[in-house]
Amino acid sequence: MSFFALTACGGSDDGGGSTTPSNPGTGTSAITLSPAVLNVSASEGTYTVNVASPEVDWSATTSTEWLNVTAQGTVATKGLLSIKVQANTGTAERTGTITVKSRNARATLTVVQSDPMQVSTHATISVSGGSTATVTVSAKGDWTATASDAWLIPVKSDPSTLTITTQPNTTASMRSGVVTITLGGERQTIDVLQDAPEVTAITTPDGYKLVWNDEFNQGTELNSDWRHEVQGPGWVNHELQTYVNGSAAGRRVTELVDGKLRITCFKSANTVYSGRVYAKPSEGWTYGYIEARIKLPKGKGTWPAFWMMPVHFTSWPADGEIDIMEEVGYHPNYVSSSLHATDHVHSNGTQVTHEMFCAGAEADYHVYAIEWTHDNITTYVDGKQQLSYNNTGKGRSDWPYDDPFYVILNLAWGGDWGAAGGGVDESALPATMFVDYVRVFQKAQ
Repeated sequence: MSFFALTACGGSDDGGGSTTPSNPGTGTSAITLSPAVLNVSASEGTYTVNVASPEVDWSATTSTEWLNVTAQGTVATKGLLSIKVQANTGTAERTGTITVKSRNARATLTVVQSDPMQVSTHATISVSGGSTATVTVSAKGDWTATASDAWLIPVKSDPSTLTITTQPNTTASMRSGVVTITLGGERQTIDVLQDAPEVTAITTPDGYKLVWNDEFNQGTELNSDWRHEVQGPGWVNHELQTYVNGSAAGRRVTELVDGKLRITCFKSANTVYSGRVYAKPSEGWTYGYIEARIKLPKGKGTWPAFWMMPVHFTSWPADGEIDIMEEVGYHPNYVSSSLHATDHVHSNGTQVTHEMFCAGAEADYHVYAIEWTHDNITTYVDGKQQLSYNNTGKGRSDWPYDDPFYVILNLAWGGDWGAAGGGVDESALPATMFVDYVRVFQKAQ
């Protein structure tokens, strides 16, 4: 008995051999499949298997959800199975079966699909001066790696190790690229974000002098001017994160890298951790020009903020709140400023607020600032006016802003506003807020 040659379309790693029939029927020749075991890659593909039946009117069926079989030539004793295999999106090898039968004979085709290629990370951050990251690759086959940009250099060190080296970033902006790992029809990508050089020049507004700043270029952790908030989920605004004192689950939520403060929100086990930090919370400042250079995170659920609260806080909103910059990830690149007091508060829709589009707020650094006097509060985005509000003279219920306030930087997850766009997307985690500096200027005496 002779067989057709096996052909495959869109796949690889075909098995060979013929089958021993199960329950062929007494005195009846076997149904023969070539191959009897079909070994396929993790990617989607279509394959053909030769069928030789002792009888006409044979058929093929499967109850395996990721296999689709079409029988050709069933009215003859020789035919083909066309088998479409869905991509394996799991983490393990899987096996399915196809049953071929006629009136008196039966055979089973086993389809073994390999586990998909895995990489240890899908995102990495490089310092501005260039660095090398190591990625572990688990793959059954000879993979290759390519880069989207010349400043990215991927090197396959061995069958399970990829190193990604970035060249120094000599531009003034962050940049991003992609490394693609390929094995047959499979693809895995690694997003690479390279930081911009820190801004060291300090420009003092006319009539002001620098009274405090943090450039985040000393050491790896925040200095004693800062305090971390420690609170569990639901503490305010029904937010989902747990704020911790610098680190949790073996990694940092706040750290100084490359002259920047990084506030990272990440999930470990069933807990989402993040950072919320206060500058000079026991002293604060009354009036001034205050600015920070910030790159916002991406992802539905993120809620980064640069804002201020009163040092002598007793109740909210009576003591006031000043939001210099907020953004929610479901409404990307739209930044807002708000003022809260007894006479204007979001709970009854009377808050003083203004929103504007800031192109690339989630892709690069922008400068968010406030000029605050006894008579007026004005906020800015890259020097462009955002919100302006005058002291109306109606008293503390409208203007509780003559007391000292301290600076807050935080990255919340979810909550009343962060999840208002339809929940959160945990695939966005980890998410990082980058802060190049915070500077406080006050009027020169």
